[in-house]
Amino acid sequence: MDKIALVVGASGIIGSNLAQELLANGWTTYGLARKPNTEIAGLQPVAADLLNETGLETALADVAPTHVFITSWMRNDTEAENIRVNSAMVRNLLSVLSPKKSVQHVALVTGLKHYLGPFEAYAKEGVLPPTPLREEQPRLPIENFYYAQEDEVYAAAERDGFTWSIHRPHTIIGKAVGNQMNMGTTLAVYATLCKETGRPFRWPGSKAQWEGLSDVTDARVIAKQLIWAATTEEAKNEAYNVVNGDVFRWSWLWGRIADWFGVEAVGFDGTIHPLEREETFDQTLWGLIRRRSNLVEADLNRLVSPWHTDLDLGRPIEVMTDMKNSRKRGFTVFQSTEDSFFDLFKQLREDRLIP
Repeated sequence: MDKIALVVGASGIIGSNLAQELLANGWTTYGLARKPNTEIAGLQPVAADLLNETGLETALADVAPTHVFITSWMRNDTEAENIRVNSAMVRNLLSVLSPKKSVQHVALVTGLKHYLGPFEAYAKEGVLPPTPLREEQPRLPIENFYYAQEDEVYAAAERDGFTWSIHRPHTIIGKAVGNQMNMGTTLAVYATLCKETGRPFRWPGSKAQWEGLSDVTDARVIAKQLIWAATTEEAKNEAYNVVNGDVFRWSWLWGRIADWFGVEAVGFDGTIHPLEREETFDQTLWGLIRRRSNLVEADLNRLVSPWHTDLDLGRPIEVMTDMKNSRKRGFTVFQSTEDSFFDLFKQLREDRLIP
């Protein structure tokens, strides 16, 4: 049977890696975004705004996917607005596809804010969950746009009869430009600027994150899990955490990253030093580096997301993730976290995004 994928958010870290994995496995693959990715060979771009249902109908008129992968979301000023906007995006998409009767499976990517709370209450005292984070942990008693997105998928599945899967990654490590949450590239640019100025590569986060155990999710790993869940009968209609499969302490990995860039590592010194401070990422200095090294991206803000890196590295608890739900059903992909970062840094250098 033909496998026709619609990747929603195909320009992002997860979506672009997923599109490449699908194409490599012989899927007919459409990539939907407001500004579609045209750099992936074989990906059929679909330009659409998920908040414009009429425009969405027009854009998808000739597309009848068997599998839908939702990797996109939009950040807003309040959680109430996050809920309104992001639930509408999922609802509009599935409503437009409903009359086609082609959809067999819908996969939704959310994340660990399912357990740690939304941006307005993220990892705050009073809502801190026990770790490792497990799929069976109940929803927090606070509003969360991830819950609203899930509920839209559940409602559409009941209406249209397709199966579903929910995927909850930790911090995603992979290449994307213009992404809202991009720790790997943010740290690469930070280290590059430290080297240029002679500043130390100083740990920006909390003591708990510096000393505690952690894990991350390689974009290539979640791409494989998304396809596995969509094509494995016993994997359907379940929620899955997804991380690399190893654990580490930042107190170890920080020095390894510093060595890769040839800068001096400085660990936790008793104070949090947010990367979002204005002087950390100097656009003028980046312009000088870009011109000297012939880099391709002039806008520093399209490479870094310090607000999100600060959010993750500043958490007051260690965070690691249990993957038993997919492991016991046969998903055994493993990725070294150290290699995730180093592979990314090499790719950024090869693509002339960092010197």
